Amino acid sequence: MTIPVKPAFRFRLDLHSGVPVYRQIIDQVRGGIASGALATGDQLPTVRQLAVDLSINPNTVVRAYKELELSGQLETHQGTGTFISQQKRPGSGAERERQLGQIVADAVARAGAAGFTIDQLLEQLKCWPDRPAAKEKE
Repeated sequence: MTIPVKPAFRFRLDLHSGVPVYRQIIDQVRGGIASGALATGDQLPTVRQLAVDLSINPNTVVRAYKELELSGQLETHQGTGTFISQQKRPGSGAERERQLGQIVADAVARAGAAGFTIDQLLEQLKCWPDRPAAKEKE
C-alpha cells in the first residue's frame, strides 16, 4: 500500500504585481494554511534558505515571518526552525461570516479594478493552488 505524500509547499514571487515581496510571502503562507497546503506543525524554510531560493534579502523574509509570528500563525523555536502554529478560530459564526463577506468584497473589487470579471475570479479560485499564473513562474 502506498501512502500519499503531501507535495512540498513552494513560494513564488510576482515582481510585477506591485505587491511588496514580504506581503506576498505573508499572503502565500496564509493562503497555504487556508487551503490546507500548510498544516499545524509544518516547518517552513529557514530565513536564509527562503531568501536564497527567492533571490531576496533575508531581512524581507524576517519581516514576513515576524508579522506572521505576531499574528499567531507561526512559531519560531530557536535552533529548530519556524513552524505553522495551531490555528485559533476567533469570533462568533456571525462575525466570521461578516469577515468572509468583506474578504470576498475586497477580492471582487480588486479584480474588477484590474479588468477581470467575477467569473474569471471564480475560475481562479476553483483551481487556486494550481492556477495558471503560478505554473508560468516555475
